[in-house]
Amino acid sequence: MDYVQQDLWASEYVHEQSKPSPAVPFDPLSYDRYVVFFSGGKDSLACVLHLLEIGVPSRKIVLHHHLVDGAEGSNLMDWPVTEAYCKAVADHLGMPLETSWRVGGFEQEMLRQNSPTAAVMIPDGKGGHVAHGGQGPEGTRLKFPQVSADLSTRWCSAYLKIDIGSTYLRHDQRYRSGKTLVVTGERAQESAARAKYKTCEAHRADLRHGRQHQRHIDHWRPIHAWLEEQVWDIIRRHGIRAHPGYHLGWGRLSCRQCIFGSKNQWATIRLVAPQAFESINSYEKRFGVTIQRKHSVGQMADMGTPYECEQKWIDAANAREMTMEIYVGDNWEMPKGAFGESAGPT
Repeated sequence: MDYVQQDLWASEYVHEQSKPSPAVPFDPLSYDRYVVFFSGGKDSLACVLHLLEIGVPSRKIVLHHHLVDGAEGSNLMDWPVTEAYCKAVADHLGMPLETSWRVGGFEQEMLRQNSPTAAVMIPDGKGGHVAHGGQGPEGTRLKFPQVSADLSTRWCSAYLKIDIGSTYLRHDQRYRSGKTLVVTGERAQESAARAKYKTCEAHRADLRHGRQHQRHIDHWRPIHAWLEEQVWDIIRRHGIRAHPGYHLGWGRLSCRQCIFGSKNQWATIRLVAPQAFESINSYEKRFGVTIQRKHSVGQMADMGTPYECEQKWIDAANAREMTMEIYVGDNWEMPKGAFGESAGPT
């Protein structure tokens, strides 16, 4: 077990097994800065809008997006438009968008063979990025993460999001002074495991009692008790167009080729993104291990029915630029995927 696995397993155990903390005063307006881990999905967007509605100044909010595929050219897993969508939202709301990623992204980590996990790239404070890590123990994967609540098995969430976010907070000098509130959009309605998450707690990167330096970082899940209706309602009130993936029929927005994808979603991916689908299919054959154990993505697609997708949304989702206006005001429309299939991380 390497150091990342140890840390992540411990964190997951704390989230799911610990008893509720004693009540402590919590004032969400008392922080010096707010970091929203922003996927471009409805829940993280709702978190941003909720911060604004309760009175947090936009100048104190940073949207931080993890590039699942990295920045080196791989496009194996994620929606092509997601980074551009996140940037459009940030620009509209007058907030900075920062990015971080593991070198080589999902694909390089999956293909790791007798080599250490790659370094994490985080903002350097000068408009660029700087590497941290990459010197850990050697290991081999050569298979996709598996559908599981266990983060050592479903390693994509652990290695491409959770650990990257913590690395960013631990090494960025800005978080060594004042109070920081990290905001994420997990909701109890999504799964039994997420229902056990605490609404507010010290973040895993917190070090408020450190000897050499201190990091006061709390973690807030402001919409943990919200129903999906409330999420869409706040987005509608602010007139912000939902990510094109929702308009194609997805009920939750993770990677386009998410390992939790349903039969219908794999059938739709084969229709709207055949090259991406074939890449996944080919890797499964190469590894001799399928993502969902019992069936290959090809078999899943054969058993599913593609969503009815309008070409304009296919084009928008497959673009590297946001080709539609992000603010639509009173012309806002509920996306087709709302209240639909909710395949995604548990």
